[in-house]
Amino acid sequence: MTASPPKVNGHARPPALQVLGDWQPVEATPATETVAEAATAPAADNDLIAQAQAEAIRSKAWAEAEEQRLAAEAEKVAALKRADAEADSIRAKAKEEARKQRLANDRAERKAAEERAASEARIAEHQRRRDEADRAREEANRQAEEQQAAAEAEAAEVAEAEDRWRGYARSFYIICAIVALPVQVAAFYNPKALWLMAAPLMLEGGAWVVLKGAAAAVASHRPHWHYRLIAWLLAFIAAGINLWHGLAAFDPATAIGTAFASIAGPGVWDLHEHGRIRKRDGKPSWRERRALRKQERVEAARKAAEEKQRAAEKEAADKAAAEASKQLAETRAAEFPEVWKHALRLAAALGETAVTEAVWRRAHLDIEGTDPGESAETIRARNVAAKRVESARTGSPVNTLNKTTNAQRAVQIKGTSQRSAYKPVPPRRMPGDTPPYHPIAGREHGATKRRSNAAKSTRPNAN
Repeated sequence: MTASPPKVNGHARPPALQVLGDWQPVEATPATETVAEAATAPAADNDLIAQAQAEAIRSKAWAEAEEQRLAAEAEKVAALKRADAEADSIRAKAKEEARKQRLANDRAERKAAEERAASEARIAEHQRRRDEADRAREEANRQAEEQQAAAEAEAAEVAEAEDRWRGYARSFYIICAIVALPVQVAAFYNPKALWLMAAPLMLEGGAWVVLKGAAAAVASHRPHWHYRLIAWLLAFIAAGINLWHGLAAFDPATAIGTAFASIAGPGVWDLHEHGRIRKRDGKPSWRERRALRKQERVEAARKAAEEKQRAAEKEAADKAAAEASKQLAETRAAEFPEVWKHALRLAAALGETAVTEAVWRRAHLDIEGTDPGESAETIRARNVAAKRVESARTGSPVNTLNKTTNAQRAVQIKGTSQRSAYKPVPPRRMPGDTPPYHPIAGREHGATKRRSNAAKSTRPNAN
């Protein structure tokens, strides 16, 4: 059976015609009609009920089918929407992934470009430094070569000057010997003893030989002073002979000139040797010694000025320390008279000339019971301040903050009247077992109680 829809083309379907029985002509007899109606009435009612049930079943089935169709269409639409949403999400995700990948590729490209640029910069910097190092090395080599060339030129010039000076000294010595020898030969001339004419050669040659011995001693780093002394002695003997015989046989000019020649030749050569010795030993020249003495005087003056300044600074520091120590002692004596008196006695007992920090610390500990900077009043004030801070934080009154047991409670305070449940009863402390409180403790307790009562009276009413 196919269910008919309740609507057709948007209009309500008309109800089905109810057939109550077979069609009968109007001309039927009333009796027969009455009998037939009476016979067929139950059957017609059953058909109507069955038709109504069938129509209800068809309507229900159609409604369920329509509901399923609408649900399927809604599910299809929802599926399409979900598919579209998933597709949009996938497209958006793919687009985002593509954007991220593009950004990552851009970052990687930029990073690679930066690394490449940094690498090129490092390479260029390395190349620049290497070029600079090469140029600096070449410049240093050039300067070293120039300095070496200058040193070699200076050494060559010095060597040439030394050789020239040596040649001049030798030539001068020979000329002086030639000038001095005739007068000496004339002085030793004796027709009966011609061999005495060799004495001047011995004197002048001996001086020359001894000076050569001095040169050899200088070269081998041996003592040379005695060689030079003998050479000068021979030169003065020859000069004396020339002066004596020149004055006697010739004129004073000849005597003085030949005597001077006898001394000048060995003297110039010894002067040459003296310069060579000083150069070998590294002795400074007169100008260098003068500059060195001047520098030493300047350095000594600077050191003296520094010492004077340090002494003045030390004196000022000592004076300031003494003033500060005196002021500190006066302040301590004014602020802590008892502790200061005890510190003076303690310093005298310990053999100290003044109250040192160690003595003051010990005296403060003996009198106040604490280290310097602390006292019973400061500790009590700090505890009170801590209670006020705690009261401000918790919002509770100051007197109910710390509910601790009284540390001084003893047998003076009356205990409970209940007896202990232990059998036998433990021994109980009696009055007189504990020493009484110190009077200072009693005064402090009273002062604390008065301050507490004053604080309560000045506190505004909470209501």
